[in-house]
Amino acid sequence: MAKTGAKVTIKKYANRRLYDTESSAYITLDRLAAMIREGRDFEVVDAKTGDDITHQVLTQIIVEEEARGGTMLPVNFLRQLIGLYGGSMQSAVPQYLEAAMDAFSKNQETMRDAFGGKVFADLAKRNMAMFEEAGRAFSGSKPKPDVADKASEVDKLRAELAALQAKVDKLGS
Repeated sequence: MAKTGAKVTIKKYANRRLYDTESSAYITLDRLAAMIREGRDFEVVDAKTGDDITHQVLTQIIVEEEARGGTMLPVNFLRQLIGLYGGSMQSAVPQYLEAAMDAFSKNQETMRDAFGGKVFADLAKRNMAMFEEAGRAFSGSKPKPDVADKASEVDKLRAELAALQAKVDKLGS
């Protein structure tokens, strides 16, 4: 089996079947889509001519995803994209779209880092503890905490909120 980072060659035969040379097996477009999601790099070549047809196959995957109801491309975007074919801007569009997707990916990663599951999990735990405390206070099952404990908890929550606000401000700049 090839390394995870190695580019896999997929051969497309005249009968439209795709052959994965790494696993020595026929695969589907769904498997190619899964490979992309796994971060695997591949190229698709015409088995007869050896031409690189990766672009056409990737476009076919998008068409099938859209046909299944996983619509991600708005109609207006598609109309504008089609309108750019044959125009003077056609050569600039691929670089622009690639840069836009790179920026989107970086922003998504930054958001994931800034608002990781741990921050929200900690907040949820604290909220649950406060709700439980409030429930006990109303039921009278536990004496009310003293004022110093409440002030300490409020100070902790304020500090946490300030840290989150700082992260949001950093993302906005």
